[in-house]
Parts: sequence; structure tokens; C-alpha cells
Amino acid sequence: MTGHAALIGFGQVRHRRLRPQRHAFAYPTYFLMLPMRSLYQQTPAADQWHINRPGALSFFDTDHGDGRTPEQGGALAWLDALLRSEGIDDATGEVWLHTYPRVLGYTFKPVSFWYCHRAASDQGGALRAIVVEVNNTFGERHCYLLDQPRYGVEQRVDKVFHVSPFNPLQGHYRFRFMRTQGDAARTVARVDYYDSGAAEADAAVLQTSVSGQLQPITPAVLRKALWRYPAMTLGVLLHIHTQALQLWLKKLPFFRKPAAPHALVSR
Repeated sequence: MTGHAALIGFGQVRHRRLRPQRHAFAYPTYFLMLPMRSLYQQTPAADQWHINRPGALSFFDTDHGDGRTPEQGGALAWLDALLRSEGIDDATGEVWLHTYPRVLGYTFKPVSFWYCHRAASDQGGALRAIVVEVNNTFGERHCYLLDQPRYGVEQRVDKVFHVSPFNPLQGHYRFRFMRTQGDAARTVARVDYYDSGAAEADAAVLQTSVSGQLQPITPAVLRKALWRYPAMTLGVLLHIHTQALQLWLKKLPFFRKPAAPHALVSR
């Protein structure tokens, strides 16, 4: 899989808390969907879309993984090393990274999704693994590795990383991913949190999703993103803290931050 174009998605982030108090919100957003093995073969559009250099809207390798610079192979080299260390050596096709950009030099990435495919000659470039890269507001990072995932099929992992002070550390996540191609290209990443075991009858505590319509990055599309959401990544942090205040006012239980897991990756 080579020669893919960088994409931008316009859509929504949704959160729905079901217990112990109901609380829901949605807000518009946009994000990048980057073909990492093809990325550096492309020329950013009209000097508005920048790779590893400052700009109104940009992507920096050092914002991901262990912070490798382009000279060290960048975020893709980190990802390939991570997969090999976990015994996955056949994800050699395209790697699509769903992530927030830097906007006016600033970014906060609550979660990024790495969709790792096989080579085109191996099962037609089928999806081989997904790495869910999570950052919390304490500057910590953890990755959940989903082995042999399939679009539309639920994947489960134990929760080991603290994100919200209104959720305990125990429990598990259920992931579901969807992506369509063509003129109506769209992606959906759904992450539901359960605070107990993995029984089918368990009720979710929190249902979240980020979705959007995908289109190639062009100067006109970039202007649309920047004019509509000039402080988008600052807005992400603002939404996090505003919603936390509302949950605190609803007197939800508060959980202190535990130590981060020793291992960067869990699966």
C-alpha cells in the first residue's frame, strides 16, 4: 500500500456517561488521517500544512511514541519497533495515523489511533494491528495494542492507565472501529468503558466516540479547518476541564491518580 494521500476528517466527539450520574455532550472537531509510510513522499499544500516544521497546522513526529526525531526515523520507526517487540513483524503495509494536528504550534492528543496493515501482497493489505496511544493531562502516555483486529468487531482490553479522576483504574475498554472508502469516506472510533469484569451483561459507565467524514487535504479544506476552529487543540483541553467541573458539581466520586504502569504497552 503506497502512494496514499493525507486526509483530514471533519466530525464530532461524543461522550455519554450512564452512571452513577447521567451526563452527555458532543462537540465538532477535525483530525488528521495520515498514511505514515507514504507521508514523506508528499508535498504539503500551499505552505499551510507542515510536517516537522512550524506552521498554522502541522504534524510533528516528536509528538508521538518515544519522541524520536525525523533523523532517528520518527514516529513510524518507533511504531515498527514497538510492533516487533510484541512479536508482530508482518504489519509492513500502510500505517494510517488518526491524530490531532498542532494548531498554531500547540496540541494536546487525548488519543491517537495507529491502523497497521499487512503488505498489499499479504491478504490484500488487511488490517493487522491497532495501537491506541493515550495521553492524560498529567503528561503520561500509554499504548493499548490490539492484535488481529477487524473493522466492526469489538476488541477488549483491561484498563491499566489513569485518564479521568471520575473513573477508577479497574475495569476494561471495548473498542470498535469502522472505516468506509470512496466518495463517502468516513471513520468511526468508539471506546466504551466498563468498571467491572468482561461479562456480556455488564452495563457501560461511559460511551465515547470520534467520527468524521474524510477528504484529501487541500488549501481550501485547510482554510476551512483553521477559520472554523482556530483554537481547536486548545479547545480540546478546555472541553476536558469544563466537563470535569460539571462532573464535580454533580458530586461524582473522585479517584486520585495512581502511579503510571511500568510498561508502555499492554495488550
